[in-house]
Amino acid sequence: MKSRTTYLDSVPRLETILERLGEANRSTLVLGSVSAVIALLVVSPMFWLVWQATAVDPSRAVGLVFSTQTAWVTINSIALMLFVTLFSILLGVPLAVLTTRTDIPYPRFWTIVAALPLVIPSYIGAIAFVGMFGPGGEVDTLFGTTIPRIYGLPGAIAIITLYTYPYVFLTTRAALLSMDSSIVDAARTLNAGPLEAFRRVTFPQIRPGIAAGALLAALYAVSDFGTPAFMNADVFTSTIYWEFGGFAVEYAALLALQLIALVAVVLVIEAGIGADDDVSGGTERGSTIRLRRWKWPAMGAVTGIGVVTLVVPVAVFTNWLFRSEGDPIPSLEFQWEFAFNSASLALLAGLVACAFALPVAYYSGRTNSLLSRVLERATYLGFAVPGVVIGLALVFLGTRTLPSLYRHGVWLLVFGYVVRFLPQAVGTVRSSVLQVDDKTIEAAHTLNAGPIEAFRRITLPLIMPGVIVGGILVFLTTMKELPITLMLRPVGMETLVSIIWGAQDALAYRYAAVPALLLILISGASMLVLLRQEDNNLN
Repeated sequence: MKSRTTYLDSVPRLETILERLGEANRSTLVLGSVSAVIALLVVSPMFWLVWQATAVDPSRAVGLVFSTQTAWVTINSIALMLFVTLFSILLGVPLAVLTTRTDIPYPRFWTIVAALPLVIPSYIGAIAFVGMFGPGGEVDTLFGTTIPRIYGLPGAIAIITLYTYPYVFLTTRAALLSMDSSIVDAARTLNAGPLEAFRRVTFPQIRPGIAAGALLAALYAVSDFGTPAFMNADVFTSTIYWEFGGFAVEYAALLALQLIALVAVVLVIEAGIGADDDVSGGTERGSTIRLRRWKWPAMGAVTGIGVVTLVVPVAVFTNWLFRSEGDPIPSLEFQWEFAFNSASLALLAGLVACAFALPVAYYSGRTNSLLSRVLERATYLGFAVPGVVIGLALVFLGTRTLPSLYRHGVWLLVFGYVVRFLPQAVGTVRSSVLQVDDKTIEAAHTLNAGPIEAFRRITLPLIMPGVIVGGILVFLTTMKELPITLMLRPVGMETLVSIIWGAQDALAYRYAAVPALLLILISGASMLVLLRQEDNNLN
């Protein structure tokens, strides 16, 4: 009789468990469905772009794709990407070795100096150097000559390299810090010189780190719009924008597809280069390379890079604050409304990106299924596709299906920002979700808390720091986005980046001073957020 009573008492508990399992399965199904809808929304602009390109008459499409202009645009784009990547490696790797493996004084200070060029968007550096070295610039004023000529593809390569090499520097430095350098000492004991030891021992271990940084530099170079446009370099991004502005939308769409294909090739090549096993992970510091008489030249080289990339642009823009040459242009006069518009749009983008990122990141972090990984990766499409392509795709979407929203609303513009920068929010939120202990959620379920209540009371407070960091990153990067803003902003709405573009277009550089300095401060804030996030992860 006692055993029968125990069995009967266990039946309600079994029913309760089955009911909770059913709720969990329904919640997972709903979460997966929401994630699928979000992923479909993110990739939908690309469908419109492909549709517009395939609508072109085949014979006309062949003529456009294989035209002389397209050939030069392709060659210039590939050259820009290759040279920027090469020069970024030639700058970034030695600087990483210098700050991690040598006895240079104050290595932390020099690390910051070498990484700080990331604070300035490359197009801000471009307009500063054009204003300084171009016709009518500072050099013209002082010396009556332009030294050197900064326009064209060589100028674009130089400027983009100066502001992208930190990608290679940071990833290589991280690889050097994580590797066991005692094996380098072992190679040195076998009479291997410093260069031979680096080639045979160090380089194979840090190659994945170099490849990761080189990928970022290559993708940035091939997707950068502002610098080639300011430098009058005919590459994919600038040509797409000019053709779009000239109403040659068919040609712009075909060029956009070619640019996407080039990006895909870069990703495939990087996957092959960085596919080796990571053999780092040691803790031995190893011996330090003594610079001796090269110590001062090394510090001078890093100082020179810092002066060129940081001091010169800030000094140029600061100087423009106090200049009033030329006829006034009232439409370019700085107004705080421009900063308010930029901040409002960025705030909306950050909020929407966090709302989109939460279900995708939670579904991916909690289920770890093939479907969840595919949906998560789909949201990363916008980060790999250049902003000018996303802008063009959304122009097609807006003009074909939502004309009133395209002409007068800001939501299509905000959606473009979200497509572009959603991966920043998804990445930080998913990292926070993975840190939540499963036992904590199971404990909530034992207290009769359903999946929604457990998420609201337990999971959400734990992952909220990651949500906030993701939103801040989206906010800060949205403030600096140039092509999407120019292509999708409502008529009459001016932002910081649109004023910078207008000042450059009118060759009235002094009107770019205040917006550019504000964007430099914003970029500095984004780096502080990233450093704080890195410190939190380490702790």
